[in-house]
Amino acid sequence: MQWTGLNELREKYLSFFESKGHLRLPSFSLIPQNDKSLLLINAGMAPMKKYFTGELTPPSKRVTTCQKCIRTPDIERVGKTSRHGTYFEMLGNFSFGDYFKRDAIPWAWEFCTKVLLMPTQRLWVSIYENDDEAFDIWAKVVGVHPERIVRMGKEDNFWEHGTGPCGPCSEIYFDRGEKYGCGSQNCGVGCECDRYVEFWNIVFTQFDSDGNGNYTPLEHPNIDTGMGLERLACIMQGVDSLFEVDTVQNIMKHIGQIAGVKYGNDKKADVSLRVITDHVRSITFMIGDGVMPSNEGRGYVVRRLLRRAARHGRLLSINRPFLFEVCESVIRENANAYPELKEKKEFIEKIIKVEEQSFEKTIDSGLTMLDEMIASLDGTVLSGQDAFKLYDTYGFPLDLTCDILEEKGISIDEDGFNRLMAEQRARARAARKNDKDAWKGSAGVAEQLMPGRFTGYQSLCTKAKVIALIRKEELTESLTKGEKAAVVLDVTPFYAESGGQAGDGGIIHSDDATFEVTDTVKSENGVFIHIGTMTKGELCVGDVVTADVDKRRRFATMRNHTAAHLLQAALRRVLGNHVEQAGQLVDANRMRFDFSHFSALTADELSQVEALVNTWIFESLTADIREMPINEAKKLGAIALFGEKYDDIVRVVSINKSDGKQPISVELCGGTHVDNTSKLGLFCILHDSSIAAGVRRIEAVTGENVLHTINGYRRLLEESAQTLKTGIDELPSRVSGIAAELKDARREIDMLKLKISADKVSRLISNLSPVGNVRVASSAFKGVDGGGVRSMCDSCRDNAPSDAVILIAGIDKDKVTFGCYCGKDAVAAGAHAGNIVREVAQMCGGNGGGRPDMAMAGGKNAEKVSFALDAFAGIVEQYLK
Repeated sequence: MQWTGLNELREKYLSFFESKGHLRLPSFSLIPQNDKSLLLINAGMAPMKKYFTGELTPPSKRVTTCQKCIRTPDIERVGKTSRHGTYFEMLGNFSFGDYFKRDAIPWAWEFCTKVLLMPTQRLWVSIYENDDEAFDIWAKVVGVHPERIVRMGKEDNFWEHGTGPCGPCSEIYFDRGEKYGCGSQNCGVGCECDRYVEFWNIVFTQFDSDGNGNYTPLEHPNIDTGMGLERLACIMQGVDSLFEVDTVQNIMKHIGQIAGVKYGNDKKADVSLRVITDHVRSITFMIGDGVMPSNEGRGYVVRRLLRRAARHGRLLSINRPFLFEVCESVIRENANAYPELKEKKEFIEKIIKVEEQSFEKTIDSGLTMLDEMIASLDGTVLSGQDAFKLYDTYGFPLDLTCDILEEKGISIDEDGFNRLMAEQRARARAARKNDKDAWKGSAGVAEQLMPGRFTGYQSLCTKAKVIALIRKEELTESLTKGEKAAVVLDVTPFYAESGGQAGDGGIIHSDDATFEVTDTVKSENGVFIHIGTMTKGELCVGDVVTADVDKRRRFATMRNHTAAHLLQAALRRVLGNHVEQAGQLVDANRMRFDFSHFSALTADELSQVEALVNTWIFESLTADIREMPINEAKKLGAIALFGEKYDDIVRVVSINKSDGKQPISVELCGGTHVDNTSKLGLFCILHDSSIAAGVRRIEAVTGENVLHTINGYRRLLEESAQTLKTGIDELPSRVSGIAAELKDARREIDMLKLKISADKVSRLISNLSPVGNVRVASSAFKGVDGGGVRSMCDSCRDNAPSDAVILIAGIDKDKVTFGCYCGKDAVAAGAHAGNIVREVAQMCGGNGGGRPDMAMAGGKNAEKVSFALDAFAGIVEQYLK
């Protein structure tokens, strides 16, 4: 057995199964396609579930892959042990109704002993206790000694998840030697110690389970295998953990160089090195697959991992953004197997850096707040409310707070935190809820129906038959005037919302009935559902009707959709090829386009983009729309929505120059478009904004909506000019003059405020009274906000004697702000502004704290301010030495 690098192992495995007639597929995206049961791909077979169930036809009956995977249930264990990680690669060979045990088992043995040259005397095999067929193949065909074949129970060697396909499995183990054993006489395969390492699991999917213990043999059994690449590399390289594998170790060495530490020299540093190494691998691959940091879903996984890694960087005394630098090592170590990482290198690094910089702005304040929370704890449990405040205000994921507190022996009220999170999500859902969401409860009804035929690419009006009516989540035979409902037709020209294009509106009518369609959506199985209201007569199942799309609305939507394609092409030309669509919404009113870019567009860049799109409009370019095999579309350079799953036959929208040279835009798209760019009329950008780290949003309009926009701006200008009693041409200079006047007025007001603050502080200083070996004074001021209190504390610093302790309370409406100043000698005597102001604020239902010499706090109950001021001198006295 020879030392073999991780990248070489991956290639050996895939090449071996290619030699056995398998189709090598690239790793699927970490973003699951059409699978709502998963947040991220977490196993080699996960992207192929529908091949196993027969819902989709696989590209070959024999497939082999090396699949990127993310698992986060044990995130808190990552770093603390050398076993746990969130990112890993899973090797697999799969048979969809083709070969079975008699091929799968010998091939596995051949790969281990002939390709990897593993010593047979160090290999063991486990099988399901009743699987005599597998035993005979291992013993009689492969030649494994029966004593090295271990029968195990259902818990260990039978793969089953509820109902559906299932079956026994067989695992291959590697014996690492006695020094890794537990010393027990019963130590063997299945022991919890580190001696026997299971590295390959071969699942024989041969039964269909009804969930009640009844198993029906499948007509076409399948093979599903999984072997962790990093675990295999540990065996082949003779190392104890994934963090010592060659490619992973190279990433860790880069971190060590930045931090000035070496793995293995310090246990605490080793924990941080393992956390950062694992997490930077995960975030690099996730961002490479289009997962952007956010506070929801898979985007939150990226943010959690990145912030946890950044915090461990600080534990290694790295007090600056650095993960984006380490990302370069991750990409270099994986570039051959995953060339897309190299292509997206600049973008991935920029996203990580922006996210690091964002967290850097809040982490110090968050850590200070957490220290204050810890200092004020009465016990060893941080409240869910405090943990939620750290998350909501400073972006501290719960597990990051848990990590920090665990080091101090403190736990968190996670139930309280989760309750507050659930309440926040419920509020967000309620804010987003609309009529379409309310209708979606009927989706299950629509999925019982057969999909109709769509004719909306060729025609906007067609005869059709009503095949179903849905009212209040139930099928009904008829609808009458005034009823809100959904109509399903056998043929429809109405485009259903998909691909970021809004659904069509219009009318469905007969001589005696009219149904006004306000929106069109599509169920998961492809049924077109027309949502709206009966405005005339009665409509019945079986009626023959005319389906008539609102032409003006559709054409406006088409203009905006074609504009989105032109916009993406212009953005890539002006900003670079890292620009990729991250989402869009096109309807009759405007176009909203989200794209990957790491900074705000300058005015010049926006102007260039807008001008380029309008140039293409004025050139009257043709839009060629054709269906073709996806491989042919890729050869044309068609842009696909990243991570999207496409059928074998795709629709390609090309916008071409008249000279026939390089097209302006080629995209895979199922939406509707104009056939010539001149039909857009004009293109006008309304807004550019940030919606997430590394994701920008442009909103724009076309056609008559540009005229509406111009007219709106004209009205604003006229009204503004009228208000300021000037002409439109003189408006800029008039506004500049007013702004200058306001600036001078504010400066004068600020100077007056400072003078007033100084006068108030002067009166306070003149009333200092002795308490122990310091002097104290306090007062409340109505109409003074937090800024005013801070100014007064600054004035105390400049004018008060060094033994002074001064408390200021500002009452602005219902809000109370406290400020405390302690002079140098007062601090030496034991006074601490942060502790004093915290106690005072707590008497008014608030909290706060800060430095020994100056600190701020907030209160909630203004009625108790006088009580707090009365207690001030006593609070100071208890801190004096």
